[in-house]
Amino acid sequence: MRASRLVSILLLLQTRGRLTARELAERLEVSVRTIYRDVESLHAAGIPLYGDAGPNGGYQLLDGYRTRLTGLTADEAESLFLAGLPGPAAELGLGAVVTAAQLKLMAALPVELRDRAGRLQERFHLDAPTWYREREPLAHLPAVADAVWNERRILVVYRRWKEPQEVERLLDPYGLVVKAGRWYLVAGTDGDVRTYRVSQILGLRPLEESFTRPRGFDLAAHWAAYLEAFEARLRRGEAVVRLSPRGLERLPDLMTPGMVEAARRTAGAPDAEGWTRVTVPIESVEHALAEFLRLGVDAEVLAPAELRERIGATAAALAERYAAGETFTPEPA
Repeated sequence: MRASRLVSILLLLQTRGRLTARELAERLEVSVRTIYRDVESLHAAGIPLYGDAGPNGGYQLLDGYRTRLTGLTADEAESLFLAGLPGPAAELGLGAVVTAAQLKLMAALPVELRDRAGRLQERFHLDAPTWYREREPLAHLPAVADAVWNERRILVVYRRWKEPQEVERLLDPYGLVVKAGRWYLVAGTDGDVRTYRVSQILGLRPLEESFTRPRGFDLAAHWAAYLEAFEARLRRGEAVVRLSPRGLERLPDLMTPGMVEAARRTAGAPDAEGWTRVTVPIESVEHALAEFLRLGVDAEVLAPAELRERIGATAAALAERYAAGETFTPEPA
């Protein structure tokens, strides 16, 4: 464990430059006192590592020193090839770069690890976009990514769902997120942090003006909190539904994870017919109508009354349409 931590300190200083003992302790989740002892051990091992005191102080490696670490384990080597996202990398214009990096890594690995990494690529493939959905137009993604990386403000024309649909926004781009094959920009604007779908950016002008990222901003943590808040805002009502055994089984394939989790949490014992009563969150009657119709005869909405009536009326209209007696005969080619 300690040997791994010493290597981590070396790699952090090699890639990050100067870091204080407190910064190293926070990254490695140990005490500052432990970092002091580890630094002494590195000194004793002949590592050209020195530290400066004061507010701008910290530890750093002697200029030009680079450690050559070849002790990758089999699991570590394999994980590097699993971590690649070929689709998103290509959308960013980095497809060739990722391929070149993997080739260089493959060439540097020992023969036994090279063979295992090669088998991994042959047996696992990640296809991020969801089913039945074409890739979105992403004309401005490279420019957005460049602004994120270089911390440059951008002026965008953005298409939103409410009026006026086309708006102009001055953004501080903090980071990019890929969710189910769709790219989202997390950006600061007007003193707030908001999320923008990259495919809805109609125009973009990069500015020379730079910005400062909020201290301690964690993109992954922000995104998790955003998703939780979004789900809470989206599901403002509830519906009580009876599900057949088949409907309960099909639920994960047809409904959102939030609805599936709520159904499992509220499910009672099956009734005499084997049906299960659940309570699930809904966005609106109109939206829920389309969602529950996907379950067909395997779902019966009990409440709210308006949703039950709308589904009943839709089912009656469908029955009338298909009972009209007319049969469609395609014209000969």
